[in-house]
Amino acid sequence: MSNPFNLENTETYLRWREVKLAHAITKADELIVEIKDPNAVTIAERAELKSRYQRSNMVIYATRTAMDERTVQNFGAQFGLKRLDANWLAGEQGVTRLTVCNNDGKRQAYIPYTDRAIKWHTDGYYNPPEREIRSMVLHCAQSAGIGGENRVMDHEIAYLMLRDENIDFIRALSAPDAMTIPERVDSIDGIRPAQSGPVFSVDPVSGGLHMRYTARTRSIEWKQDEITRAAVAQLEQLLATQTPHIHSLRMEQGMGLLCNNVLHDRTAFTDDPAKPRLLYRARYLDRLTVS
Repeated sequence: MSNPFNLENTETYLRWREVKLAHAITKADELIVEIKDPNAVTIAERAELKSRYQRSNMVIYATRTAMDERTVQNFGAQFGLKRLDANWLAGEQGVTRLTVCNNDGKRQAYIPYTDRAIKWHTDGYYNPPEREIRSMVLHCAQSAGIGGENRVMDHEIAYLMLRDENIDFIRALSAPDAMTIPERVDSIDGIRPAQSGPVFSVDPVSGGLHMRYTARTRSIEWKQDEITRAAVAQLEQLLATQTPHIHSLRMEQGMGLLCNNVLHDRTAFTDDPAKPRLLYRARYLDRLTVS
């Protein structure tokens, strides 16, 4: 079958677009699936979870069973997620503990380890192509005292809306030099070389759409031509609009996001000193299985 993300396949794209919009989830509550044991998801639970992420590239699960790093890994493996991208701040299991680290010199320089807001992004936008983050489990072990809400958006819907507006926006954002993360040199993590790449690309194995994006304005270099600037502005406008395709939610204890690295952000929050916010994040080089 022709790939709908090939800009020469207009008919294929239009058929895909019709199905995508017809089955799109437009209410956050419809994303939520309750599961009993994340270590052993039942056939019925798996079917419900898959039905959500096949439609929206994401699902929110909710469980009363306590989860740790190992449980997060076991859960993801049941959906084909096995190749962890174990970044240097992850624990021994390759899963990262996201909590406020005011007194940790290594972590406090990175926004996920603070209580500050995080702008729209997909995870691993600074990674090289061989380490593309294609999927993620983000589990809430303890929610914040106040705040810490997320917005999420299926990146395929963002692609669809941009392509409908102007197909040249997609061409520009698919260029190999569309977005560059400049070289970073500091005393904490040494040298991270500059990394250029597209915003939109197609996974060569699955044919699925991958998105690499951050709304940050510092430490980001966009290609300086008119169409790229216009495409970035249109995407920023899209993410600032009120649309049923952008879901706002607050993950409480026992809830988690299982997704193909969709667009997401986070509001600032205030911790309960007795119960600081804690999330487990597992990032994978695999996409979620669909069969």
